[in-house]
Amino acid sequence: MTHEIATFAAGCFWGVEQAFRDMTGVINAESGYTGGHVDNPTYEAVCRKTTGHAEAVQVAFDPAVVTYDDLLALFWSIHNPTQVNRQGPDVGDQYRTAIFTHSDEQFAIAQASLAAEDASGKHPAPIATKIEPAGVWWKAEDYHQRYLEKNGGGACAIH
Repeated sequence: MTHEIATFAAGCFWGVEQAFRDMTGVINAESGYTGGHVDNPTYEAVCRKTTGHAEAVQVAFDPAVVTYDDLLALFWSIHNPTQVNRQGPDVGDQYRTAIFTHSDEQFAIAQASLAAEDASGKHPAPIATKIEPAGVWWKAEDYHQRYLEKNGGGACAIH
C-alpha cells in the first residue's frame, strides 16, 4: 500500500491527532514536534518556549481514499486559524497554526486552500496560519500518543 505524509499544527496535539485518526483513509496520526531549532526536543523544553517547535500531528494517509484537500478541510474545521500562537486557553508559539508541506504540490494546494478559507467569510479576522516546508519530525513522548483515547476526555478547547 502506498501512502503520503501530511503535517499540521493546530494547537494542543491531543485533539488534533484524534480528529485525524478518526478520518477514513488515515493510516496513522502521530503527535510530535516540528518547526524548531533544537534536536530531540522534549515536551518540557517545547513548553518552555525555547525550542521554536510547534506541537503538531504527522498524518500518514492513503491518497486513493482521502485527498490532501480533504485533510485540509478537516484542519480548518478543528481549530481557530485566526489566533496567533494560541488555541483557546493554550498560549505560546508551540500552539501556533501551521501547515508543514512535504512537496511542491502540497505547498500549492495548501496555499490555494488557505486563500479560499480566508475569503470564505467564516472567520472574523484574517487567517494566521503559516505554510512552510516540513522540517525534521520529532515524535512526541509515548504518553502523548493516543492521549485522549487512553485517558478519556474530549477534545481540547479551540476558541
